[in-house]
This record gives sequence, structure tokens and C-alpha cells, in this order.
Amino acid sequence: MANPRSAWGIDIGNRALKAIKLVRDGNGQLRVDDFDVIEHETPLSNAGDNRDALIQTALANFIQHRGKKKGGGVVGVSVSGSSSLARFIKLPPVEPKKIPDIVRFEAIQQIPFPLEDVEWSYQLFQNADSPDVEVGIFAMRKELINHHLKVFTDVGLNVEVVQLNPLAIYNAMKFDQRLDGTTMIIDMGSENTDLIIADGQSIWLRSIPIGGKNFTDVLVKQFKLAFPKAEDLKRTAATSKYAKQIFQAMRPVFADLVAEVQRSVGFYATAHRESRLKKVLALGGTFRLPGLQKYLQQSLQLEVARIDNFGAGAPPDAKTKSNFDDNLLSLATAYGLAVQAMGEAQITSSLLPASIRREKQWKDKAPIFAAAAACFAVGAGVAMGSYFVQNLQYQKNQTIRDQNSAVIKRAQSLDNSWSNDVETQGAGDRQRVANVQSLLQYRDMWPGLLGDIQGALPVPKNLDLLSGNLAKIKAIRRADRDTLQIYSMASTYDTDLSKNADPNAAAPGAGAPPPAPAPAAAPGGSLPYIPNMLATAVTPGAHGFKITFELVTPVGQQTVTALKFVKESFVANLLKVKGATYYVAFADVTRYVPVRLNGEYLGRMQLRQTAKDAVMPPNPADLAAVDNAGGSPPLRPPMAMNPFGAPMGGGAAQPVIPAAGVSLNDVVTGEDMGNDTTLEVVALVAIGTPPPAPPVQPGAAPAK
Repeated sequence: MANPRSAWGIDIGNRALKAIKLVRDGNGQLRVDDFDVIEHETPLSNAGDNRDALIQTALANFIQHRGKKKGGGVVGVSVSGSSSLARFIKLPPVEPKKIPDIVRFEAIQQIPFPLEDVEWSYQLFQNADSPDVEVGIFAMRKELINHHLKVFTDVGLNVEVVQLNPLAIYNAMKFDQRLDGTTMIIDMGSENTDLIIADGQSIWLRSIPIGGKNFTDVLVKQFKLAFPKAEDLKRTAATSKYAKQIFQAMRPVFADLVAEVQRSVGFYATAHRESRLKKVLALGGTFRLPGLQKYLQQSLQLEVARIDNFGAGAPPDAKTKSNFDDNLLSLATAYGLAVQAMGEAQITSSLLPASIRREKQWKDKAPIFAAAAACFAVGAGVAMGSYFVQNLQYQKNQTIRDQNSAVIKRAQSLDNSWSNDVETQGAGDRQRVANVQSLLQYRDMWPGLLGDIQGALPVPKNLDLLSGNLAKIKAIRRADRDTLQIYSMASTYDTDLSKNADPNAAAPGAGAPPPAPAPAAAPGGSLPYIPNMLATAVTPGAHGFKITFELVTPVGQQTVTALKFVKESFVANLLKVKGATYYVAFADVTRYVPVRLNGEYLGRMQLRQTAKDAVMPPNPADLAAVDNAGGSPPLRPPMAMNPFGAPMGGGAAQPVIPAAGVSLNDVVTGEDMGNDTTLEVVALVAIGTPPPAPPVQPGAAPAK
């Protein structure tokens, strides 16, 4: 497609349709010529079966306002990042001509649907000073994208580009040259917040299910208001006489948003240790909420800059410009779509269906075919005159035709011999090749799972704990250090994960389980199974891995606080893990005990300190402290032991304290870590597609 003279970018969001028109001036530069914002009567998320009708009404109004008056040109439209798939993979060193085949192979591995059921495309990313090539693979189910496009084609819009929201945002900021160094873009919409981290020519994406609607929902619940009134209250919060109460009600949403952003930053920093985040760009209409920008800046300890202009300028009309500036934060996606439709974007991939692309290509070639037809008509007279000469020549060549016929029959005979005698040979070898190729199945499962486990670890609220600066770390009280370390991880493959279920639990569909008891220590230092904890989580016959984590944390300096911290952070995050080919069906703390009484952990310390394997009698005061704190019974230490001191040969665990000469000092800070807590967490990772979320029961609160 040649670069057009004008293009519209149209973004249909939950609250409104946003559109921007770009044109090319006499110098070939892009400038904003027009824009439109058309709010829906009802948010699409609340519209139910009326959703399509609201979108059609918005597009009809757009055509009436802008389409016929200033229309023409091509159109770029967006699709939600949460309803599509994006994967980024480093390619092995190959010749450029082999890259499409490698990418197709990776697409088959990464996309959890047959390729014929999805529209997909890819984009290569490579820094000029690096030989590494990264590919971004983007996909969406065909029925979803065709349904989305139909509303545009039904009103006669010439859609040339279909792009993911976060990629359109990236194109907009890249075109405006705002991505200097490692930059995070936070685009906060009505239902979701897209995080885009750009570093050189590579990008990283994540969608968080928190948006402006969450703030409105808490006001609806807190002040018993209808949704439209709560929305107005949110928009005017800064000038309301009830501003303090409004912001107090919205505080939990602020906290959840910051926690998810910090978790994402921590995960990215772990996977890209050489990168250092420099700044944050704020986009989306929700950032008009007073205090949100400042709150993020204080929590992240990074500069958060709100976008206040586009590189292509503003509409030339002064009255239009004022309205444009008021809505600018919501227009970045539409701006990026228009930039790509004009042929000026960094990312050029598009999810426009192949059938529509082919149809457009035929239309583009129609003038060429017309010219060819005209030439054919002119030459028809010459052709008729030459027919008689050629027919005479044909009659003279009968002998040659007979010889050709004999050769064709011989070739057909050889072809039949190949099919019947040769092609069937080597079936066993081909099966062995197929078996070897099958070894590649699930090859990316463990790397992805390990990344998800790393991402499930809580990010400290005080980022000084990640700085590596010993002085800053020691300045924080040990009990306030909300860090968690995995010091051991073991996995076993299980052909039927459901056999780990509590035998007394209700089977799936058998009704509600009995109330879960409060955690209490069971013999041997373990916690009792929570009723129904696995029977409804794992389908009978599901196969996968049982992973046992051994953890240590200083938080609270008491076992009860540490147990609560691990359950609400690491365990809760594990339960959210859902990969393309696996999901965490169950996770929970099964044992916990202070460091000073953990035999297995102390055994490790003894080996490090080359101390003798001598154990002193237990201290009654230590035992009483554990009982009072509600921890599991202390366990005896080292050598022939399973984790947490369970004897290899069976028998009850015995209370112990460190061997003589064993130091309980932290090897990094030198502080006493005897009151730190060690915990065992068990997770069941099922292999397969994650099951759908259970339906919400009448009267129940929707899942977050």
C-alpha cells in the first residue's frame, strides 16, 4: 500500500469512540487535521447485549460528523491487548531468508489455537549494535476480529490497519521521539491498564485488569450512587467538598494499581538486569483523576510525566484545539493508529484478515488488468489473421505429438510405481523422526513457568531492599523487610495431580465444602489440608508437576505474621499463574517454623560453616515461644533429613536448636536471623489449557 495523503485512527473504548485524522502537508510532514470524541450512552462493559448497538450508533455519529464532510483516506482501528496475544522470543542465529519459517514454527508453539483459527502477524526487533534478533508474535481469534471489523466495514470505512492498543501507543510515542532510554508507558483506560516498557528496539507488554471503572465502582459501592453519578463525582473529586471522603474510598484501588505496577517492574528488572528504568509516561483519560500522577511518582520513586501534546500538532481550528487538548490523554491510541495507517510507524505488523488484504490487492491491480484488456482487444485482429497459419503448422506436427504422448504415459507409469513401491518405504524411520520432533512439545513450558514463579515473588514496598546497598538495607528494621527468598525448589511429575486432594474433600459438583478451619499445627510440623482445597481445583486425571518451595523471610520476626505475608503475596500470585500450556491449580503453605528451629535449614548452614554435626538439647523457652506464636512444632536438624527436618526413616520430628558453633547471622548483613521464618509451599501445576472461570453465583461479588 502506497503512503496515503490522509488517514483516520479510530479507537473504540469502553466509554467513548476516539478518532484522529492525520494529513500530509506540502513538505511531507504529518499534522493533525481533525478529531472526534463520541461518548457512549452507557459504558460498553455495562451494556450486555446492547454493546454492538452502542458501537454502531457511535460510528454512525462519527460518519455523520466527520465521515462525509471530511472523510476519505484509509482507516486504522484498534483491538484490546487483553483479548489478543503477544509473545516476544529471541531467534537463533539463522539466514534472513529462513526467518519466516522459524517464526511460523515459533507461532505454532506459542499460539494456543490452530493457526487456521487465528489472524496473526509478527514484527522483528533488532538493535543496530547487536546481532540478536527478537520477534514479536501477535494473534487474535478470527471470529473475534471479524466481528470487530464488521461494524467498520458495514458503514463503508476503508480499514487498512488492525493493531493492538499497546502497540499503537508504542508507535505514537516512538513517532514523537519520547522514548529515550528505558521508558515505561502507563496507558490507563476504563477497564484495563496497559504497561509498555520500551528499551532501544525491544518492547515488553503487560495488561493489568485495573482501570478508571474500578475507581467509579468503589464510589458506587461506598456512597450508594448510580454509576453515572459516581462517574461525575470521580471527575469532580478535586473540587468537591467531600474530596477527603472520595479519595479515602478510592485508596484501595490506588494501592492495588501501584502493587501491580511494582510487581511488573520487578519482573522486568529480573529478566533484563542490564536495563535501568529512567522515566514513566502517563496516558489515558483516568490520569485526569487528581492525585493519581503524584501518587504513582511517590510510590515508584520515578519521574512520571503526563503527555500534554502530540508531535503532529493539533487541529488548526482554535475552538477545536481547546477541546482537543482536554481529551489529549485519551487520544494516544487513535494517534498511533493514524501514524501507522500513514505508513510512518515503527511497528508495521497488522491483524487485518488475509482475505481482506487479498481483496484490496486485487482492487489495487484493477487498473493494470484494464490496461491489459485494452491491449488484448487491439491485438485480437492480428491473432485472428495468424490462426490459419498456426493451424496448418499444427497438422504437420502430428508425429511429434504422438512421441510426446508416449513419454507422458511412461512418466505416469513411473509415478504409480513411486506411490506403490517406493513412497511407502521408510515408514518406521519417519515415525522415529516424528517422535524426536515431539520432544519439542512443551519445550518452552519450564522457562515460562520459572519466569512466572519469579514474577510471583513479592516486590518490596521499599525498593531500597533491591538496591544492593548494604547501608540502605540495614537502615530498614529487619521485621519491616518484606522480602522473600526461595532457597530450595523441587518438582516431581505426577500423572494424576488430583490424588493429592484431601480425601475428605467434596468432589467437583458435590456441593459446597465445609468451612475451612483456622490454620493449626498438625503432627510432624505440617498444616492440615484445607477441606476441598484440591478436589475442585484439579480435574481427576490431570497431569503435571508438584512443586515444593522452601522459603525464608524476615518479615514480622514471628511465624504468624510471616505465614500471613506469604499467603497474601507469593501464594496468591502463584494462584494467578496461567500460561498458554499450563496453570497453577493449587498453592498453599504446608509447613512453617522459625529459622533457629528448622533442622534442614540449619543443616545447610552447618555445611557452609564446616561445623561438626553436634546438636544441643532444646531450650524450653524457645519451644514456648513457638507454641505462643502459633507455628508448626520445631524440627530436629541435619544430614539424613528431608526438608523441614522430617526423618528419612520416618518417626516423629524432634525439637532442636542450632549445633554448637553454628552462627545464625545473616551472611549478607551479619544480623541475627534466628527469628526469621522458614516456610514450605506446595504448588500443583497442571499441564493443559487453563479452565474457564466459574460462573458468578446470584448475589455474589464479581471476582477481581
